This record gives sequence, C-alpha cells and structure tokens, in this order.
Amino acid sequence: MAKITVLGSGGWGMALAISAFQNLNEVTLWSPFEDEVNILKTERTNEKLLNGIYLPQGIEITTDLSVVKGDNITIIATPSIAVREVAHKLAQYKTDGIIVNVSKGFENSSLKFLSDVISEELPDATVVVLSGPSHAEEVARNIPTSIVATSHSLAASQVVQDIMSSENLRVYTSTDLIGVELGGALKNVIAIAAGFCDGLGLGDNTKAALITRGLAEMTRLGVCMGAKEYTFAGLTGIGDLVVTCTSRHSRNNRFGYKVGSGMAVSDALQEVGTVEGYYAAKMAYELSRKYKVELPIISECYNVLYMGGNVEKSVVNLMNRPSRSEH
Repeated sequence: MAKITVLGSGGWGMALAISAFQNLNEVTLWSPFEDEVNILKTERTNEKLLNGIYLPQGIEITTDLSVVKGDNITIIATPSIAVREVAHKLAQYKTDGIIVNVSKGFENSSLKFLSDVISEELPDATVVVLSGPSHAEEVARNIPTSIVATSHSLAASQVVQDIMSSENLRVYTSTDLIGVELGGALKNVIAIAAGFCDGLGLGDNTKAALITRGLAEMTRLGVCMGAKEYTFAGLTGIGDLVVTCTSRHSRNNRFGYKVGSGMAVSDALQEVGTVEGYYAAKMAYELSRKYKVELPIISECYNVLYMGGNVEKSVVNLMNRPSRSEH
C-alpha cells in the first residue's frame, strides 16, 4: 500500500483518486477551495464534472496541504495555469520524492514544459509525467484505459507504473519526456480544430485529414525539440489525439464546435470552462516561430482564437496551400 495525495479535485483528480484507492492505496484528495471541499465531503460527488460518480468514504478530502508529508507519490492534477503556484506551495511541506504531473500544456509566460516548472520549484524531487488517452469520465467508471508514465528517471516511472496499474488501468513506461509532454499539449490544439470542423458541418474525410496532418505537425515540432519520432505513434501521440478529437467528453473539441458554429471565442470559453488547448495554441504558435517549424493547422487555430480570424477562411487557407509531398 502506498500513500498518495492528489492535488486538484477536478474530474481527472477525482478519477485518479478513485482509481488509486481501488488499487488499495491510502488516498487523500486536496483542493484549495473550502466550499468545494465541504461539498465533496458531504455529497462525495461533483455532478457537473463526473455525473453519477461518488468518492469512496475511505478517500480523505482536505484543504490542508501538509497532508503530503510522507507521501510515496504526490499527484498534481490542477489546470496547467496553476501548476507553478501549487508546486511552489507544495515545497513548504515536501522537497523530494516522486511528484507526478497529469496536467497537459505549457507555462504561459515562459513556454516551459510543466515538468520543468515543477522541477524549478522542487529541485530535489523526481518528476514523472502521466499522460495518454484517458478521459476522467471513463477512468472513474473503470473502463479499460492505457496511459504512459515518463521521466528522466526510468526507476521513478516504474514505481508509478507499479503503484497505479490495475486491471482497468494499464500503465506503460517511456523515457521520452519531451515527446510525451508535447503530445499531451498539442493534441488539445488539434482537437479544437476538429471541433471547428464539426461546427462547420464538415465530414469524416475532413476530420481524418485533420487528425493525420495534425499528427504530422506534432511530430515535426517534437523532433525539432528533441523528442523521439516513434513517441507520436504511441498512446501519447496518435492515441491521445484521436480520443480528444472525436470524443464527446473532450472540452477542447466541444469548445471548437461552439466557435465553429459561430459563437464568439470569449463566450465559448465561458460556457465550456477550462480549455487547455486555447492556451496551448498561443504557445505552440510561438514555439513554431522559435524553432522555425511550419505548423499550418496550429497557426490557423491561433489566428482564429487570438487574431479574430474566420473559421471558414481558415479551411480555405489550409486547402489552398502550395502542393507538396506528404512526407
């Protein structure tokens, strides 16, 4: 039995807490919001995030961050924009050990990977990233799911693999930290573009082409940044990309659908809530300029989301690009 604290009581944090508890671990779920904690303690559920899913009574719920003392694993499951703040607060109580990050994206102000952000705040800790096609709604319902644990330390990834693996959650390991993190961030941008397609009423042919060429863009940037090409053919590449582009559970896809249907970007953000791909689109665009890599789909997403571009015109722009070889 391991002692695990999950920082963040959103859908993914709740799902991981349930999964870890069912795997016979001692689990605590932390949130900085007292009202949220009181509701979860009383009702054991959040119907808005995970309809019909209840936290087992054995999972402790608290606002006291000092509970991380003595953890085997501390999991950061907050939105990407809160990762540095949470890691900074965490350093008051825990300076080493294994920190698992499940947030997907970059730090907005620096373009840094979230694992690097955590390492800056907790330099003596070992950071493991857990990523892959894993909608919280399905993990919480024990629907078979496969994900990947990656770190600069293979031994740390294997510890997470051993502790988190169950009959319904299969954990693989990888040593390609850059590829896994980049795939987890960029697939959200492509999923917004897939939502554009749905909102415009385009077809299966369009979405298949978008997913395929989106994967090419993810791979192209990843290799330039030092990732392994084969990572993008795996769970955190094509696997996560397909599920996020096609699933009704995907906030990024849902957000893209609303914008593609004519809703203003600001209104769609307000309706859907946290949309990681919205923030990642700007940062991916800036990375493409930094590394001088052509990312047409991501560039058009940036144009629509930040420059007031027209979604229909973006489709025309992509289809009328100069002819070239697929590879």
